[in-house]
Amino acid sequence: MFNKYPHFLSSEIKNTPAEEALFHVIPVPFEKSVSYGGGTKRGPSEILKASSQLEVWDGQSQPCEKGIHTYSPVNVKTPESMIEETKEHVLAVLNQKHIPVLLGGEHTVSVGAFEALSQWDEPVGIVQIDAHADLRDQYEGSPLSHACVMKRAYDLKLPFYQVGVRALSPEEVTLRQEAKLSFIDGRECWEQSITKIILPSEFPKKVYLTLDIDGLDPSLFSETGTPVPGGLGWYQTLSIIESVASQRKLIGFDLVELAPAKGQYAQSYAASELVYKIMGIIERHI
Repeated sequence: MFNKYPHFLSSEIKNTPAEEALFHVIPVPFEKSVSYGGGTKRGPSEILKASSQLEVWDGQSQPCEKGIHTYSPVNVKTPESMIEETKEHVLAVLNQKHIPVLLGGEHTVSVGAFEALSQWDEPVGIVQIDAHADLRDQYEGSPLSHACVMKRAYDLKLPFYQVGVRALSPEEVTLRQEAKLSFIDGRECWEQSITKIILPSEFPKKVYLTLDIDGLDPSLFSETGTPVPGGLGWYQTLSIIESVASQRKLIGFDLVELAPAKGQYAQSYAASELVYKIMGIIERHI
């Protein structure tokens, strides 16, 4: 019987028992607040299906040897219940000293991870790769909009560093200035050919990566709600993530906002490869 949510790398490996797996893949097919193009609820299932076409050798190592366990999708009836269930999932994985890997869904799914980080017993900072700052307090009447994700992280007092942003509201510009937030925006990434970032000395030793697929250029990923020109390149993105892993310990990540077009497969495949490449970076820096 066809499985809408096969486990990651299903054609190559078995679904590793949770207690034996380093990587814990958590699909969260949530889509409630998208404000332009839709389809993010299909992101997790299409990434998992596309992962069956990946090679286990990622170009440098075989991260799957550390074990990958894929869960059934999170309940997505309401934003509040989704966030609560995601939080409990992520917190349980962190407490087991494993790596949570969230597959969205719209960016709001990351709020569940952020709440888990805020309740964990060790300080964690967030590196955000994104076209948008996501620092609005509310958007279209909701504080749980995809456009408010990093404001929720700010409210939780989680430090973060923004990479690749190129679309901001006046409200977000003001907050950045007043709060002295850390960032390197898309134009500067291009002008300076940025391939690595240097995190502030006071940034926590453990880091969670939140990766909105629109942080990369639309020439790579146009299947997203708001594809903003001027984004990061493929190897540039991987190099930046590598630079983070070389400075700090990456303890989890998410990939969100892929909105797969029906009948198209290239970008779902690329997203699944990006997930596996990040697993490889983490595995090589343990």
